[in-house]
Amino acid sequence: MPASKDIPIINKLGLHARAAAKLVHCAARFNADIKLKKGSEEVDAKSILGILLLAAAKGTTVTITASGNDELEALDSIEKLILARFDEVE
Repeated sequence: MPASKDIPIINKLGLHARAAAKLVHCAARFNADIKLKKGSEEVDAKSILGILLLAAAKGTTVTITASGNDELEALDSIEKLILARFDEVE
């Protein structure tokens, strides 16, 4: 059964290109199938284009869903990255 978490986007610029690239890099380290959902739109978290198409601005809540042998580690890593504002100085 897949694991999922709702996580707010809290960085000033939302999921812009640099943040999306960091998220894809983080997700790519895991074997789990990882999806990112905003509203009714769901994309592969390992696809930078998909993430950019979500246009998730600051204040948006996204749902991360992962399924696979390392799903919990994947969720934790992605959650930490998002809550750390993608390591950006604001």
